[in-house]
Formats: sequence, C-alpha cells, structure tokens
Amino acid sequence: MPKRFVSIWFRYLLTDWKVFREHSLSGLPLAFTQPDHGRMLICASNSMAEQFGLRHGMTAADAKVIAPGLRLFEEKSGHNLILLQHFAEWFLRYTPLVMLDPPDGLLLDVTGCTHLKGDETAYLLDMVSRLNDMGYTVRAGMADTIGCAWAVAHCATTGFIVPPGGQRIAIAALPPVALRLSSDILLKLNQLGFYSVSDFIHMPKSVLRRRFGNSIVLRLYQALGQEPEFLLPLIEPVPYSERYPILEPIRTREAIEIAVHELIDTLCKRLYAEGLGMRAATLTYLRVDGKSGQLHIGTNHPSQRTDHVFKLFQQNFEQIAPALGIELFILDATKTEPAIDKQSLLWSGKSGTQSEMVAELLDNIAARIGASNIHRYLPAEHYLPEKIAQNTIDLNAQAADWRSDKPRPLQLLDPPEAIEAMALTPDYPPKQFIHRKERHIIANADGPERIECEWWEQPDGYRDYFNVEDEEGRRYWIYANADKYWFLHGYFP
Repeated sequence: MPKRFVSIWFRYLLTDWKVFREHSLSGLPLAFTQPDHGRMLICASNSMAEQFGLRHGMTAADAKVIAPGLRLFEEKSGHNLILLQHFAEWFLRYTPLVMLDPPDGLLLDVTGCTHLKGDETAYLLDMVSRLNDMGYTVRAGMADTIGCAWAVAHCATTGFIVPPGGQRIAIAALPPVALRLSSDILLKLNQLGFYSVSDFIHMPKSVLRRRFGNSIVLRLYQALGQEPEFLLPLIEPVPYSERYPILEPIRTREAIEIAVHELIDTLCKRLYAEGLGMRAATLTYLRVDGKSGQLHIGTNHPSQRTDHVFKLFQQNFEQIAPALGIELFILDATKTEPAIDKQSLLWSGKSGTQSEMVAELLDNIAARIGASNIHRYLPAEHYLPEKIAQNTIDLNAQAADWRSDKPRPLQLLDPPEAIEAMALTPDYPPKQFIHRKERHIIANADGPERIECEWWEQPDGYRDYFNVEDEEGRRYWIYANADKYWFLHGYFP
C-alpha cells in the first residue's frame, strides 16, 4: 500500500481563533503584532485586513493608516503552537499519526485511513468542512509525499488530491515557494527567471547543487518521493491500539457500554492471538464538539478477559461527559506482558498471588478506592528491622524470603521509642526499663543479637537487641545502640 499524506494549512490561524472566541469581531479587519526592536510589527492578519494591503512585517502604525477600523492584538509567544497541538489532538479522529508543521500547519499520515469516510475525496472534504463550520479557513492537500502534499495545500488552485505517483506533474506548475525553500534561494531563482518548478525540475542534481546549494535538491527530491522524509507524530502510537468510529454520535450510557465492550473485545482477541495480556490501558473518547477525555486502568496480571477489563472501565463511566455526542473511541494497551498459560494452571493448582481470581479482585478494589490504598509487603534486602519490608501492589514482584532463624516481634514501632534502662554491666540485658512513665521489671531476657546496617548508610552504627519479658509476662524487643542509649522497638505476642 503506497503511503498517503495530508497537509493542513490554517491560513488565518490566530485571527480565526480570535473571532471564534469573540463573535463580535466577525467582519472586522484583524491583525496580531509582535515587538521588534521597539516597534510593533504585523505577524498575522485576516482576509479583510489583507484586502487593505496589510502584509507581514509591516509596522502597526502604517497598518492603522491604510486599514480603517483595524483591530490589533498582541501575540503571545508560542500561542500558535498551543493551538496547533489542540488541533493535532482533534485530528486523532482521522488518523493516529499527526505532526505539527509550524507556524500554522499540520501534517498527517493517512495511509489506510481514507476508507473511514468512503474515499479520499470524501475524507478530505469531511475534515475541511468541519473546520470551516468551526470558523477556520483551511486548505488541505493529499499526495504520496509530505513535500507534494504541502505544496498543493499552500500553492495550488486546483487538484488538491494528487493521484498516486502524480507528484511530478502536480508540483511542476507551482511556484518555487511550494518546495519550502529559504528566502535567499527564492530570490536567486526569481532573479534567474525561474518562476515555476517546471523551469528547473529537469536540471541535473549537480547543476542545482552548484548554483543553489543542497537544500533545493533535497526539497525537490523529497517532494518527488526520491529522497526520504519522515513524519514524527506528536503522540507516539502504541503497538496495540484499536479504534471504534461511530456513524451517529452517541450520548446514552447504554450505547457507550455497547461500544466500549466491542472495542475491548476486539483488542483482547488480538492480544490473545499473540499470547499477550493487558497490564495498563487508556480509553480515549472524542466528542463532536472537538473535546476529548480519557480513562485509565491497570491490572495486576496480564489480562485478556473482555469482561474483566470492561468492568474496570465501567466503574469510571460516570467521568465520561458525552455532551452533544461521542463519535470515536480509541483503546490503547499502553503496557502488555506475556499472558499466563491458563491451561497449565489447571494442573499446577497455584493460588494466592498466582491466582487470577485474586488479581481480578484487587483490580476491582483498586478501581474503586485507588491502587495507593492497597498494600502488599515483601522482604527487602536490608538488615535494619524497619527497612526489611517493601510495599508494592505488583503481584508479580519477586523478593528474597523472610528471615526465620531469629525470633521477631509481631508489631514494630516506627520509629523506635526511647526508654530509660538500667543494666548492671555493659553488653548485658537491663534489669528494668521505663517506657511512657511506666516501670517494667525484667524477669527473663535473651540476647544480645547484634544488627548492623549497611556500611554506606551508617558506617559505625550497630544495635544490640534483647528479647525481654517483664514480671507480668509481657514480652518486648529492646536494643542499645553504639552510644548505649536504649530503645523499645517492638512487642511479641
């Protein structure tokens, strides 16, 4: 399948946006200015202002003289890029591959997408007419190459859809500016009488390169498809993604559930065929008014079950605001992993964290209360007791075994609490200690057990732990540090 590209040119991007925001400005000459060495220069204007002779680079003072009733607005730096990013997201309903073409355009890779509207003509007409209805003046061109699509969108008067392989004929009659050349090269071409691409399109590369430099050769052959030119999308598409276009916009909860369920089922079948499961997914919906929204889910195990994934999304359907209607759903599996062979589990009898039922239960709970409220503790590679546990919700996380050769208290205090202890001799357990103003007489004791932390954290630090029991039968875990200060660290059952 040959590649097909579309170039979108917003001819009056800033002024159309201003009229869209303030309808009272409709029918008035408008222009945007930007400062330049103490002067205000025209950087954008609408068609009515151009009829008075306004052009880019003219001073604002001169513009006011020749255009009565001209309304001037100061351009905010980067505002055009913000608008283009907004439109790039809007164009996701037509293709997932959209690239910014500053200062006032977009480039689309529409290979294999035109059938969504019937054919290429209907496809291009649909996007242009919808933008016109929003108040934006746009020109669009379609061709096999980015350069040719850009050329016909910006310079052609007819033939905005170039048939496959027809780029040489399409650009031959256009002026040299259609090749996206710099102003100095355009000036040289004009001085030599090259007023159209056909005047030099058949000249050898060596001659063009010697007279005008490498850029004219590169741009010409990119437009012809003889040099590569790549489209770098604003949003990198994920490998596993499915789209569900809707002919008539939907608004009801029932219709949304049907569409999302079919979309999830399509993606799950695709993942199942490749032995993969979904670990994280994003559901994007695009509304007819140009706005969009997203829902995100995550799973503990790679999941291919349509009903389970649908239930996770369904719990957040109240966040969907369809407004005038939703026309497209996009489901992206942002993280996938090899799926567990369910048939082998029938014989292995695995349970606990390996159980699919447990994983789905945790997914449902996380969707309701948030994954941050679920805690699972695994052993960590540390010596200090307060650091030997790590918190994770990932059921696939692996860690070392808990230490079981030494007794450990059921409850730890974090941080350990200081106590007053009295020992008859160093390195021996105390005879009594005071904790929270309560005196405990020690009847039995075991220890010491010396625990040192990692050398890179506290080089000379160590603790001597004792298991002690007071006269009332209550058991404690206490320790003395290197400075012979005593602390209570835990309780035994």
